[in-house]
Amino acid sequence: MPLGPRGPVGVVTDPATWRAVPYMLVSLAFGVGWFVVLVVAVPFSVALVILWVGIPLVLLTMVVWRGAAMLERRVLRAALGVRIADPYRERPKRGIAAHMGWLFKDPATWKDLGYLLLLFPLSLVEFVVSVVSWATTITLITSLFWYAQGEVLRFGGVLVIDNWPGAVLGTIFGFGMLAVTAYAVRGMAWLHGTLAVVLLSGSEEERLRASRARGIDAAEAERRRIERDLHDGAQQRLLSVAVDLGRAQAKLDHAPEEARMLIAQAHSGTKAAIAELRDLARGIHPAILSDRGLDAALSGLAARAPVHVDVSVELGATRPPAAVESIAYFIVAEALANMAKHSAATEASVRVAREDRRVLVDVWDNGIGGALVNAGGGLSGLADRAATIDGVLILSSPVGGPTLVRAELPCEW
Repeated sequence: MPLGPRGPVGVVTDPATWRAVPYMLVSLAFGVGWFVVLVVAVPFSVALVILWVGIPLVLLTMVVWRGAAMLERRVLRAALGVRIADPYRERPKRGIAAHMGWLFKDPATWKDLGYLLLLFPLSLVEFVVSVVSWATTITLITSLFWYAQGEVLRFGGVLVIDNWPGAVLGTIFGFGMLAVTAYAVRGMAWLHGTLAVVLLSGSEEERLRASRARGIDAAEAERRRIERDLHDGAQQRLLSVAVDLGRAQAKLDHAPEEARMLIAQAHSGTKAAIAELRDLARGIHPAILSDRGLDAALSGLAARAPVHVDVSVELGATRPPAAVESIAYFIVAEALANMAKHSAATEASVRVAREDRRVLVDVWDNGIGGALVNAGGGLSGLADRAATIDGVLILSSPVGGPTLVRAELPCEW
């Protein structure tokens, strides 16, 4: 999770800070619980393997800790805004031996175990820092109240509040400590989220392989869709045109009026088929993109958006490869379409720029946020499309907004 907005007021008022606070305080219970379970269950079940009864116990233990890791991914998404997809390999359809191999050979299984064992010391540090920071902050903010009750506040022998001026200064200092504590919470959340991403997600190679496979599946599905659209649409219309022209030819000598009507009908069908083919081609690759490049194509998308969209395209004199232009175009198109449907935004911006050997695509809006990359969704499809050229798609969309969709597309000029 990002460290948060700039400025003390921003980090204190940011909802992400307050979603992280309870997690920092209660995660110790999960850390201790899973640590105890695993420290007892793993050696016990392994020791019983020699009696064979340990084999199902080992498998059960592994299934349990994988389930715990899956739950932790969902909790991290809700509390810290860290979105981690389950990285497990595809489960075999049948066979005990195949399932055993699936569990033992999947690297994600052992990374899950490592995370759950590290959760205890990590959550212990987070709990201690959180309790000390919040207790100090709240006590300082309420200095005037405690002085009015006749209490003398002592902070480790360094600070003693035993008079009205000291209580006033303590309260002021307490609000300053509130910002420090908020930054500490966000910092710990960021470190925790980073560790979770390292241990609870698949390796970059595995994610890229899976994303490429999904990209190939998506391309095959798109090919079938185009084939179906051609068969059900333009092909049927052209077949009807051929039939009308054949009938018109047969009636041309003895029924010229009927032949003229059939020719007019064929002409109308031909125009309709051309329109369908044009729409189909536009969905595959917009003509304006090929003819005039990304700047003109993205300006056209922005002009059709329901809110004002600033467009900035800085790619230099040489155009990037056609595959990069096409992926960038469809990423912007999907992001703007999602914005129009779901975000309630009042303004947005699109920025495309060359950076070294990459093309960076940023689509930002000031809407309500909360966007997710769901399996089978539009953004997931775009991520898979970007992965076909070793690109990545990054989504930042906290609840309350704003939303930023960023694509990094490797590119050679």
